[in-house]
Amino acid sequence: MSVRAIGDMERGRSRVPQRRTVVALAEGLGLTDDEREALLTTARAARPTRAGEVAGAVVPPRLVGDFTGRAPELALLRDAAERSRVGGAVPVWVVSGLPGCGKTTLALKAAADLAEEFPDGCFVVDLHGVDGPVDTGEALLKLLRALGVSDRRLAQEDSHGRAGLLRALLGDRRCMVVLDNARDEGQVRELLPAGGRSLVLVTSRRPLSGLEDVGRLVLCELAQDEAVDLLRRILGTERADAEPEAVARVAELCGRLPLALRVAGNWLTVRSGWSVDHLVRRLVGEERRLGALAAGDVRVEAAFELSYRQLTGQAAQMLRLLSLVPGPDMTTAYGAALTSSGVFEAEDVMEELAEAGLLQAAFTGRYQLHDLLRLFARTRLTREEEPGDREAAERRLRTWLLETAAVAGRWYKTGYGAPPSSWQGLVPLENAEQARAWLRSEAPAWLAALRGAARHGEHTLVVETADAMEWYYPLSLYWGHWPEVFRLASEAAAALDDPRMQAVHLNHYSWALSTCEHRYRDAIERADEALECARRAQDVPQQAWALVYAVYPHRQLGETQKGFDKARAAADLFEAAAEHEGWIETIGLYGGTLRDFGRAEEALTQHERIIAFLDAPDCPVSGHAADSYRAAAMEALGRDYAALERWREAAEHYRAAVDQAHRIGIPHREAEALLHWGEALIELGETEEARFRLRQAVAFGDAAYGDHLKSAQELLESLPAE
Repeated sequence: MSVRAIGDMERGRSRVPQRRTVVALAEGLGLTDDEREALLTTARAARPTRAGEVAGAVVPPRLVGDFTGRAPELALLRDAAERSRVGGAVPVWVVSGLPGCGKTTLALKAAADLAEEFPDGCFVVDLHGVDGPVDTGEALLKLLRALGVSDRRLAQEDSHGRAGLLRALLGDRRCMVVLDNARDEGQVRELLPAGGRSLVLVTSRRPLSGLEDVGRLVLCELAQDEAVDLLRRILGTERADAEPEAVARVAELCGRLPLALRVAGNWLTVRSGWSVDHLVRRLVGEERRLGALAAGDVRVEAAFELSYRQLTGQAAQMLRLLSLVPGPDMTTAYGAALTSSGVFEAEDVMEELAEAGLLQAAFTGRYQLHDLLRLFARTRLTREEEPGDREAAERRLRTWLLETAAVAGRWYKTGYGAPPSSWQGLVPLENAEQARAWLRSEAPAWLAALRGAARHGEHTLVVETADAMEWYYPLSLYWGHWPEVFRLASEAAAALDDPRMQAVHLNHYSWALSTCEHRYRDAIERADEALECARRAQDVPQQAWALVYAVYPHRQLGETQKGFDKARAAADLFEAAAEHEGWIETIGLYGGTLRDFGRAEEALTQHERIIAFLDAPDCPVSGHAADSYRAAAMEALGRDYAALERWREAAEHYRAAVDQAHRIGIPHREAEALLHWGEALIELGETEEARFRLRQAVAFGDAAYGDHLKSAQELLESLPAE
């Protein structure tokens, strides 16, 4: 038995034991069969029928003394009660949410707090929606009897007449009714008033979206501080304050779900010799967390099980398979990929899960699976699906994520663009903006899929996915995972014994190390490895790229001459191979090293060559690549003019670079050009315009290079006050 059950008996809250308590007592006493039956009969006789759960004037004593949080929700219900005083307000509110989120507790707390507002009585009916639902007619009779209607009058009315009588009584009187744990709309529709000054709260795991003219309150897990506060109240402040970090960790491991938090608190209350950290260690293993969250007759898993049993076979399978989704949330396309179905068919099934309170639907069109429900679903997946079927579903999801990522990434890659007409995807990728949005929103999932493909030896899938990102990854420079992406790809290429592809991805890996993590020496080492692979493959363009990717880190390390020599060598190789994109990249770097040596006029000439090449009517480079190169060249020209102290021309080129970077969506380059534009404007004495541009640069925040952000802020602070 739980400590709370015993405590409720000691405090007189529970006056009659439940059947399972009596059975446990009989077994503990070792009673004979006759003695056991006599004890059960006595207990049964003293126990009220379910009609006793409806009591006038008072709320049944099932309140939780340590109720915590939910201030906005209680305020909303308090406001609803006040507005119902004069009639005309919404008389019914549906409180819905996933199992264990505290719907009943909230409704009973509201009823207790607001009891004085309803002088004609507060009534509670447990409809047992997921475990032997109460018939609507039975609930109707209970409420009418509680409202004082005589049996003779009830006998004179049929079911429709009784429903009308209830509506009339609730319309005339000032009552609060809690219809707890409703199964569906049909169970409660005849129990609801059409108007008047009464207030009805309906709790359900389903949103009961078929009910009209009702208010809706959707509960989810507690905020972290509220979850910690609940544990503190259960454990006592002295014990909780002794291990505050462990208490916070328990709250996280319980998914901040009130039922789970209460079970965890009960564990620690019963086992006073346990430290909170000991419970953390028991909960941290996912495979046994749900089993650990059980105290006496209160089990988190049992709450989920009741809803799970009500699902159709399709929905139950969908719930199990959704536990395989690696990201924090999902769209209907995930369900379609996992079940090999269409998007609309998957949406219907996922909506059934949302209706059952097992999946949370957001206004954004995405769905979330609570952490503990994910564990529950994963346990059911292991028990109910064959290993081969689980692996096949994982493979379907992984393949869909990576193939879609590749198609989206190729929108920016030269020679690709729009997906081929034969491609039948589960998500729309009709333009570059949609592709970019998908790659960004699903990044956690497709990165996890890439890791999974690497673990399963799906080397070709890994290589092709990373290769598609060649021109996308500069657009999301600060994502933070590009070094890992290209490390996995270079390892996959090595496993395929493809030295050319290994060179490609080592080159990208070098760039990511240099640009994203500023690990310049490591970047040079990876570029040197790429050079060796490219020579083995006899691939001249990749040899040149390996030289190119070493130039920037050499310059950052102050090794300007090495950078200059590699840039010149790369330019010669690209020109010999007629590799146009590489030639543009290299000429830009070569010009930069000339500027480093104080040869700004020569640098200017090189960067003007790039613009002339891009402006040529027969330019072989087009699309996003050409736009990106133009933005970089414009900024480089601005820096050349600045080095020559030709500030007006510098400012004009920085302005052009800002416009170009903004148009194609490269925030870090736009912020950098704004910084340099501000510097040029200061030199020109145009302080207010400079202030405006520097503020624009600072506004980019984390989307800008850290050094550029710091420089812009320092320049702003150095300007005279407005």
